[in-house]
Amino acid sequence: MKVAVILFNLGGPDSLEAIRPFLFNLFNDRAIIAIRQPLRWLLAQLISRRRAPVARKIYQHLGGKSPLLEMTRVQAAALQDQLAEAGEFKTFIAMRYWHPMARQTAKEVKAYNPDRIILLPLYPQFSTTTTGSSLTDWARAARAIKLTAPSQTICCYPSLPGLTHTIARLTSPSLKQAAIKAAPRALFVAHGLPMKIVEAGDPYAEHVERTVQSIVDKLGIKNLDWVICYQSRVGPLQWLGPSAEDEIGRAARDGKSIVMVPVSFVSEHSETLVELDMEYRKIAGELGVAAYERVPTVSDEPAFMAALKELVVEALKGGPGPAITTGNGARVCAADCPACPLNEEQVDV
Repeated sequence: MKVAVILFNLGGPDSLEAIRPFLFNLFNDRAIIAIRQPLRWLLAQLISRRRAPVARKIYQHLGGKSPLLEMTRVQAAALQDQLAEAGEFKTFIAMRYWHPMARQTAKEVKAYNPDRIILLPLYPQFSTTTTGSSLTDWARAARAIKLTAPSQTICCYPSLPGLTHTIARLTSPSLKQAAIKAAPRALFVAHGLPMKIVEAGDPYAEHVERTVQSIVDKLGIKNLDWVICYQSRVGPLQWLGPSAEDEIGRAARDGKSIVMVPVSFVSEHSETLVELDMEYRKIAGELGVAAYERVPTVSDEPAFMAALKELVVEALKGGPGPAITTGNGARVCAADCPACPLNEEQVDV
């Protein structure tokens, strides 16, 4: 049996010239700005034009492009190696807002002519703005070229043992290093989300909490000082809080050293390499924080790749359709979760 495994991620500009069209694609997504066309198109044009100069400065720190595609390719290759002993598998990458996008990837998958397709977002926590949007985009692309092989969706895995154990293992030495200067506080940081999306039924914040609690349990440190916070807040809307900036300030006032632990990203990109490593580090230094440590993402760590392999293998045991969230096939959200794309198809207008 030939199996295609599609890895979904956000994508990122592959040159400075690609920044504005990348941003346009992002803000023209109905999952990001929920207004009808042509107003969304017009607003996306305006926002992308205004934000491109700021984004350009960010990507200049990264050599003029996002490293996300390259890192996702490394993960795809590592997962394919893990799956080699389980059968005939081939991994593919579909990015949401820049190449290779779902339309291109769907054609490659059809040419491969698989017997089954496994859809595997590289977002551990489900959100309509990430996994939901990617799965909707994929469904649209697959329909357009009549790609009809049976598909299985792995929609979320917030407390997957191979994920949270790996994060805990990577966090432990940073806690010890930070403790040399002052008592450490772990800031488990996730990408932010506007509250109106959460209030509409998006389970993302609850999933982040599940991830963090699992990491804390695996660390097993008595009286560990920790907090969940959110990064990348923009615009006038109310966002999930507390913000990372506020928690860095509070840690400084409390005389704590800081260990930043990214929990919603499984690979390095601008939010980790620039926002966490440069911008927040600078804020912490200006506030007099004794030590600032940043835990790396899980990337292609063998235990994480092995856990994803088990998710794929487990998914193949069932028929197409149901959400697989952990190795035992249990769902994280309630069966009637209003945000789940498996319960109600999202239609872009």
